[in-house]
Amino acid sequence: MVTLLPRPLPSGLLILGIDPGLSTTGYGLVLLSGDRPQAVAYGALSIQRRRPLPERLRQIHDGIAGVVAEWHPAEVAVEDFVVGNVRAAVAIGEARAVVLLAAAQADLPVFQYQPAQVKQFVTSYGGSQKVQVQEMVRLLLGLADVPEPPDAADALAVALCHCYQRRQELLERSSG
Repeated sequence: MVTLLPRPLPSGLLILGIDPGLSTTGYGLVLLSGDRPQAVAYGALSIQRRRPLPERLRQIHDGIAGVVAEWHPAEVAVEDFVVGNVRAAVAIGEARAVVLLAAAQADLPVFQYQPAQVKQFVTSYGGSQKVQVQEMVRLLLGLADVPEPPDAADALAVALCHCYQRRQELLERSSG
């Protein structure tokens, strides 16, 4: 895990973004406070591919539950998946399910975003490549380096997308 902000964190809304996967699950914490979202921490869970599926799912669940217990986010944003390859969709669905379970066990609200939605917000193009997403996440969060692995950058992008949605909601409430 790469930690960017020291504790205690400034006040604001701490969002945990997650890019679920059976081999790698990325996570990123972003603080929505003031004018610009700030990266707090990010990383990825490397899942042992040769382990039986139930053990892999437990690794994902326990890893995300550990991040939640350590950082106490207020909300969780999860990348949804697009049905194309049925086998991949099932695998991602299984990983998403245990991520959603970990969030539910912590009584956290969960928001889901399609990959194209996330890419549209971060890069202004819903069909962006991973390298473009990584670079824009770096720029938007003012990071010195591109977040690695790409799954962590994707998770930060999901958290940023949710920050944008939350900021819009707050602006609409205050103006109406």
